[in-house]
Amino acid sequence: MRLLRRLLLALLLAFLASLALGRFLPVASTLMIGRWVTFQPVERDWVPLSSISPTLPRAVIASEDQRFCSHWGVDFVELRAVLEEEEGPGRGASTITMQVAKNLYLWPGRSYIRKGLELPIALLIDTIWGKRRVMEIYLNVAEWGEGIFGAEAAARHYFRKPASALNAAEAARLASVLPNPILRDAGRASTASRRVLGRMGGVGDLAACVEG
Repeated sequence: MRLLRRLLLALLLAFLASLALGRFLPVASTLMIGRWVTFQPVERDWVPLSSISPTLPRAVIASEDQRFCSHWGVDFVELRAVLEEEEGPGRGASTITMQVAKNLYLWPGRSYIRKGLELPIALLIDTIWGKRRVMEIYLNVAEWGEGIFGAEAAARHYFRKPASALNAAEAARLASVLPNPILRDAGRASTASRRVLGRMGGVGDLAACVEG
């Protein structure tokens, strides 16, 4: 029992240290770490948010989380709507912040245990890191294809340009594949990417917290 308590304390301290360091230092996702330890290639170049075209944050907000700037890491409005569905939850209510929590600290796949852990972690990182840092991390650890992580690597892989030069249509393509980046191809326009591009025009102040 004493050993278990020490282990839990060590994990807690490591988590708190990662929260503190994550405000300033580049971080890696559990998927990236898994590829490194199994000697699989990882293509990722960390860049600050200021070196990413503002079209990409707008695209992912339009596609993934339109209340990103107004919630505290968890969208309780959307979560309540999902839980109240008559036939039970048939879709997710994951915010960008919750996806960052999953990518950095948890495991892929769906389970109520993982979702239960996501909620407090998302609230913590939203409070400690703030919106711009959460978005910066999200765009640097998101998977955009087999072994392709982050906006810079994705922009160079699919469009042969840096993330700072992405236009609205290219940003919409990248955002549209995030639900399943292994099966979807960001290099091609699709119905989903055109839908995201259409939504981007109405984002307006919804992205104000990451622009500046």
